Order: sequence, then structure tokens, then C-alpha cells
Amino acid sequence: MTKKSEKIWTGNVRDAALTILMAVEKQQAYSNLLLHQTIEKYTIDPKDRALLTELTYGTLQYKMTLDYYLQPFIKGKLDDWVKQLLRLSLYQIHYLSRIPDHAAVNEAVEIAKRRGHKGIASAVNGILRSILREGVRSTEEIKDKEERLSIETSHPLWMVKRFISQYGFETTEKMLKENNEPPVTTLRVNLFKRTVDQVLHLMTQEGHVVAKSEIIPECIYLFNGQAARTTAYQEGFVTIQDESSMIPAYVLQPEPGMAVLDMCSAPGGKTTHIAEKMKNTGKLVAMDIHQHKLKLVEENAERLGFSFIETVEMDGRKASENYPEQSFDRILVDAPCSGLGVMKRKPDIKYTKKEKDFASLKPIQMNLLEEAYKLLKPDGLMVYSTCTVDLEENEGTTQLFLNAHPDMELQQFPDVIKRIKNQKKEGTLQIFPQDLRSDGFYVALFQKKK
Repeated sequence: MTKKSEKIWTGNVRDAALTILMAVEKQQAYSNLLLHQTIEKYTIDPKDRALLTELTYGTLQYKMTLDYYLQPFIKGKLDDWVKQLLRLSLYQIHYLSRIPDHAAVNEAVEIAKRRGHKGIASAVNGILRSILREGVRSTEEIKDKEERLSIETSHPLWMVKRFISQYGFETTEKMLKENNEPPVTTLRVNLFKRTVDQVLHLMTQEGHVVAKSEIIPECIYLFNGQAARTTAYQEGFVTIQDESSMIPAYVLQPEPGMAVLDMCSAPGGKTTHIAEKMKNTGKLVAMDIHQHKLKLVEENAERLGFSFIETVEMDGRKASENYPEQSFDRILVDAPCSGLGVMKRKPDIKYTKKEKDFASLKPIQMNLLEEAYKLLKPDGLMVYSTCTVDLEENEGTTQLFLNAHPDMELQQFPDVIKRIKNQKKEGTLQIFPQDLRSDGFYVALFQKKK
């Protein structure tokens, strides 16, 4: 096993990571939000933030694999926090480098002493030193290939079987392995303010390593530093957005002067992308069910310089109560979904989602599409998008909607999107995490015929 590189740490990074892992496990808290809060609480040195992120996400991403490795060495019942500490320590020993293994063990023992007592510290020491002597067992011992893939990539077996039944073993294996790779930071250049080349020049001058995307023209990759601390971000020249989630605004094809509805708009990445393509003119309604999330849309719009966005607190399933039928030229339905496309960024999703959750999502997705259908003008375009890779939520919902509305037809995508090769049929696109090294995403483009 080739280990990943790891920064030298100073301070209580591992203790902070342990606190996050315990909160995720016990309270089903969101790891990404907890990371930010913990950095503030523990006053983690900037150079150690990357290590804290690596330890937290890595331990979560490989939780099932780590438990498989630990199981032969654990005798009897352990407190939950001790189990988390062992996972955290074994993740460092097995997957990371640069800090000697004995240092990782010593730090685990010190944390065990602080949080527990000498007996627990002795048990932690004994388990980790036994692993150092004997090594971890091979996953080749697992004869069933679906179960082995589940343990190797740390995805629940039901999820592995579901994806294999939908896409086959090879595609599923690539996807699950990619889910455990660190995400690339992608930025969308705000062409309303600056060109891509101007932003690249500015960021390069500040010492950042950046590159253009070969797919989305205004997408750039940032390989070092924190995006939110750059001049480009603070001046509203860029926004932080995954590349795959930039696709819906392209597919929707909004134009200046149009009436456009973003039905589930928060936190505003797609809304502001639409605004940029409308050149800040026309009518753009950003709707969301949560008022506190609409504040994020407003903050994003202000930072990026868009003044014409109208935010509306409303359940999209009741949108036709607020607007006349056939009143929008373009409608984006970025629907609530299982989120199985964003496990790279939110690894805790793997363990909190259940197969039964899908049954409750389909009616919500269909109700939103039905409302959008009422509000769409004849000849108008509508996009249905999700951040999931589940076939039932994506192609299944699209087909159900088409069956209910013969006057809605799938349409060809703009040329820029045709560069992506995963279009199974005209008008739909399934992005897997391995395709763009981005989030998994789905887009369907409909037009209402007169």
C-alpha cells in the first residue's frame, strides 16, 4: 500500500479530528460544517488545517475498511470514542506517511490518557502495537466480490449492489474508488466582471497554481491555498462551485431579458451562474423553502454584483399559487435527492443514507416537476438536475415525467456539453465522479411543445 503524503503537525490536530468524528457518529452532524467550526474552536494553525481535513475525511471515507482491519485485534467491548480513536490512528498508520508510526501510537496513547484512564491507554497501545507487528489482514480473504468491494472502498453493501445492478461492476468500482479521492477545488469565473485569462493571471500573481478546465470554459482548477481567501473570490471575480454543477446553467440556455425561475436555488451557485448568462437583465426568481438558505443566495449575488435576483421563500411544490401559469421562459428544477453523487465531499452520506429513503424522494421530485410544467411557457426550456448517481432518481423520474406529459420532449444539449461523453440518449446526461473528477451529477433538458 502506497501511503499518501502528510504534513508535519503541531498542536492538537488529532484531538480535534477525534471530536469531529464523534459528533458525526453520535449526532449525524455534517463533517464539512464541523470542520470549519472545529478549526475556529481549536485555533488550528493554518498549515495544519490540511492535515485536520485529511484525518477527518480519510477516517470517515475508510471507516468500514478500518473496522475490518481492526476487528481481529479487538477483544471485548470498547467505548465509541475509543473505537474512533483507533480508526483515526490506524488511518494515519496505514494510509499516511512522514510521521513515524510510533509517533502516531504515542499520540493515540496520550489522547486516551486525557480522555479516559490508564487502562484504556494501555489497551489502545496494545492494539496499535500489535497491528504494527503483525500488519493488517488482506481483503482477499473476502470471497464474495461485491462484499469485498464494499469493504475495500467502505461503501455499504446495499449501495454497492444497487449501483452494480444499475451500471455494472466495472463502472461501480471506478466510482466507489474515486469517491475516496480528495476533491479538486473548482472555481467558476464570473464573466460579468472578469475574463478567465484575467482571473488566471491575478491568481498566478498571488502564488496560486491554477489551470483551465477542458470542459466548462469558465471553470478553473485551484491546486493550492484557500479559495475564499483569494483576491479573486473577495472581489467577486469567482465563486466556489463544483464543475459538474456548472452544467445545468449551460443546458438551460438563459438569455438576457428572459423570465427565469430557479425553483430550489440555495445556496445560489447555479442561480448566480444563470444571472451571469442573463447579464443582470430580465427577471430571475430564486426560490427556496428555507429563509436562512436564501440569505446565502443574497450574499452570493451581492458579492458577485447581481442586483436583479428576486429571492422568494416558498415550497416549490406550491409555486403555481404565487405565479400565473406559463409565466417563465426557463425553469431549473435542481431537486432534493439522495446526494449519492457528493460522497467525495461528504463521506458521512455513505453511512447515513438508507435504501428506504428513495421512496420518499420520488414524490417530491415529481411534484416539483409538475409545478414547473404549469409555470413553463410553450416552447420554454426546463432542466431537471440532481447531485446523485442513482438511476431510479434520475432516468426513472425523467421517464415518469415524460410519460405524464406527451407535450414535453427531451432536447439536444448545447455544443459545450456534448464534449462530455456520457449521454445515454439525447437530452440526458449522467456524470459519474470519475468522469470529471467532480461530483456525480445528472441533467435532463425538456422543451414544452406548443
